[in-house]
Amino acid sequence: MDIGKKLKGLRVRKGLTQEELADRAELSKGFISQVERNLTSPSISTLMDILQCLGTDLKEFFSDSEDSQIVFKKTDYFEKTDTELHNIIEWIIPNAQKNIMEPILLTIEATGSTYPDNPHEGEEFGYILSGSIEIHIGNKIFKAKSGESFYFEPKYKHFISSEKGAQLIWVSSPPSF
Repeated sequence: MDIGKKLKGLRVRKGLTQEELADRAELSKGFISQVERNLTSPSISTLMDILQCLGTDLKEFFSDSEDSQIVFKKTDYFEKTDTELHNIIEWIIPNAQKNIMEPILLTIEATGSTYPDNPHEGEEFGYILSGSIEIHIGNKIFKAKSGESFYFEPKYKHFISSEKGAQLIWVSSPPSF
C-alpha cells in the first residue's frame, strides 16, 4: 500500500491544502509533503492524528477489502419477460441473490401483474431516474447517472450529492428516515 498516495488522495478529496492539514494535525507543511511523497513515515500516533483530521481512522484507512462494484449500468442488468403475468422484470443489481436485498425494476404491461417484495436489512440501493449523482461512502466517491443503479452495505458514513440535480429512488434498509 502506498500510504503517502492514499493520504494525499484523502486530503485532496477533503479540499485541504498541505498547510491546512498540517495546521489541523499540529505538524509542519514540510512533514506532510514528505509523508505524501513517501520520503518519511509517520509514527502510528502521528498517523492517527492525521487520519482523524481527514475524518477517518486506522481501520478504514488500512482496510484491504476489495472494492466491489458499486455502480451498475443498464448493460449489467438481467431482464426476464413474463408472458403469463404480462410484465418485464429487470434485476438491476447482478448476482443480487447473494445479498439480503434483491432489488428489481418491474415494468407492468397489464393490470393485475405483481411481483413479491421481501423484507431486508442493512443495505442501501438506488436507481437514478434522471440527472447524475455522487455517492459518498466513507472517503470514497462513486458517480452514477440516469439509468444506472447503486448498491452497498452501509458500513461507513454515507450520503448522496448532485451538482445539477437528479431524481432517484433510494432504498435504505432498515429505514433511516
